[in-house]
Amino acid sequence: MAEKATSKNKTPTAPKALFDILEKMELKVQSDKDFVTRAYELARKAHRGQKRYSGEPYLNHVVCTALYLAKIGMGPTIVSAGLLHDTLEDSDITHEQIAQATSEEVANLVEGVTKLGHVRYHGMQRHTESLRKLFAATSQDVRVMLIKLADRLHNAHTLEFVPREDKRSRIAHETLEIYAPIADRLGMGVMKREIEDAVFPFAYPEEYKRTKQIFKEMGGEELKRLEHIHNNLRKKLGEYGVKKFRTMSRIKGLYSLYRKLERKNWDSAQINDIWALRIIVPTVSDCYTVLGIVHSEWRPLYGRLKDYIAAPKPNGYRSIHTTVHTGENDNIEIQIRTEEMHKEAQWGVASHFTYKEATTRGNHSRGGAMSWIRQFIPARIWMESQGHTENGENTYSNAETPEWLKNIGDPKLSSNSDPKAFLQDIKSDFFNFRVFVFTPRGDVIDLPINASPIDFAYAIHSEIGNHMSGAKVNGKLASLDTPLKNGDVVEITTSPKSHPTQKWLSLAKTSLAKRHIKAYLTPQGSHQTDS
Repeated sequence: MAEKATSKNKTPTAPKALFDILEKMELKVQSDKDFVTRAYELARKAHRGQKRYSGEPYLNHVVCTALYLAKIGMGPTIVSAGLLHDTLEDSDITHEQIAQATSEEVANLVEGVTKLGHVRYHGMQRHTESLRKLFAATSQDVRVMLIKLADRLHNAHTLEFVPREDKRSRIAHETLEIYAPIADRLGMGVMKREIEDAVFPFAYPEEYKRTKQIFKEMGGEELKRLEHIHNNLRKKLGEYGVKKFRTMSRIKGLYSLYRKLERKNWDSAQINDIWALRIIVPTVSDCYTVLGIVHSEWRPLYGRLKDYIAAPKPNGYRSIHTTVHTGENDNIEIQIRTEEMHKEAQWGVASHFTYKEATTRGNHSRGGAMSWIRQFIPARIWMESQGHTENGENTYSNAETPEWLKNIGDPKLSSNSDPKAFLQDIKSDFFNFRVFVFTPRGDVIDLPINASPIDFAYAIHSEIGNHMSGAKVNGKLASLDTPLKNGDVVEITTSPKSHPTQKWLSLAKTSLAKRHIKAYLTPQGSHQTDS
């Protein structure tokens, strides 16, 4: 793909390019510098004479990919794989040559990124098996997806040079519908925003123009107003004796604003977070102290306090959000977090990798941030991705098989054999806006927007869903078609005599709930009446 010839994306001449990568990485050990240097020299050899659509050397692209990985703190293995990520597909360099120059681990990462490169967006004709393998590869070793996201981000920045409009549109939609949501689910807020805003003009050009105009009308470009509020906030914190803190401002991304305007019927008066100020403090207790100061100085807007420290988002995001009225005809969102929380909010799973990358596989790639992937992977692919064989030696025993894997293997509960149904699952459960609701015990449940208590019940357990008799939302009785909102506390009541009905299928939004309902109804026929 083409490369944008701007100071932001243009890579320095060859020697300086390597110097910049090493400098960004702040490497202390000479052997690590030598490792990355060998990867760079092999990449330069592999891409010699190759050009991008812009006419610039192809080497620029892999250097920019590696620079981004270095920027977010990745070590020699991942950065080297970033330098070499296109060599297997675009040159005569082999797996063995990569392993010999660097390591077998780097060669395996490059091979993983190469496989992900075959995922293409074709509307409802997506290659479903490729998507499944994308999810499997990510859950097996998240480093592969980190490299792919850095590669995709640079391609997004250079999209204007792709010669055909239809190809630019396809790449933009593919990026918005596959890669940006994955960045979001990995907790990589900065990556998600940069990817979205880079391709937004090519995916939805008219909506982009309209959103940009509304952004301007809302005062989004009036940075002096934002700076005035920013300085006032810092002054107030100082007056209350808060010494150890730093602040920074955030302006809402255009694509994020567009999606929110869509949800608000394009009523900009309902948008209160076009600007945000972040207050970063040393400890969790400091977060709540600062929250008290902010609310004592400025009137908080009703219903706009969200405590993601007490109840983190499923992707691990932690912060306190509150929207306040500053007294200057401005409402502004204040985000309060610790340094650790801020790093995680910016870079997600990437923030957990240490300099030596000592534990790159294992917990980091299979933790809570990755559990959302597994529901979309057939048991066969998941087991293969985890090194399990079909001869019985390394497969899960029945007692060890996770509930999600049992469901995927059950033809009554799985749509994986039906590509169209799989695509619908992806569309409704993965690429949709999410709401975060709570059990009475405070556990957070991640559901698609407009999910119902039925979806909530099945997200807890299939037996709770199958025997649900009623629901309470925030302590009040609620009908089963009540759309759940962020922060709702949901309590499900059950009865042995209650069971799913055909009507539930129209009320459920998640594929999980629909599959369980269908599985319950099928053996007993479709003659049941609504209760």
